[in-house]
Amino acid sequence: MVKKVTIYSDGSSLGNPGPGGWGTILEYNGHKKELSGGKQNTTNNQMELIGVIEGLKLLKEPCHVEIISDSKYVVQAINEWIKGWIKNNWKTASKKPVKNYELWQEYLEVSKPHTIKATWVKGHNGHEYNERCDTLARDYATKLKGVV
Repeated sequence: MVKKVTIYSDGSSLGNPGPGGWGTILEYNGHKKELSGGKQNTTNNQMELIGVIEGLKLLKEPCHVEIISDSKYVVQAINEWIKGWIKNNWKTASKKPVKNYELWQEYLEVSKPHTIKATWVKGHNGHEYNERCDTLARDYATKLKGVV
């Protein structure tokens, strides 16, 4: 029986680019695991995507994964755009190079064993896990900002 895992993720960047953080919650069978991290000079979209990647890295066997994010960029890329990017040699519909190419390559690698569906939720709208991920991401970015 394939395990069903939910990954909630959010990213934050203070400055865009600037100090950034990501927050992720993995939920499986009633258990939760929280994780967070960040980078000194990054963008919001990079942090959104890294949160998803780091969550997927924790899975030790093939799973059915639902990724829940308030990032339309991440959700649409996973559900729609990435197949076209691959087919078009990592160019967008307007023939420009895909942004965050290296991160999307890493996403493809860590997502390979899994069946993935991404779901968008409205941010800052009272969704318990999305709010918690937002707090984890912002706290990490704020901590990095103080290090500068």
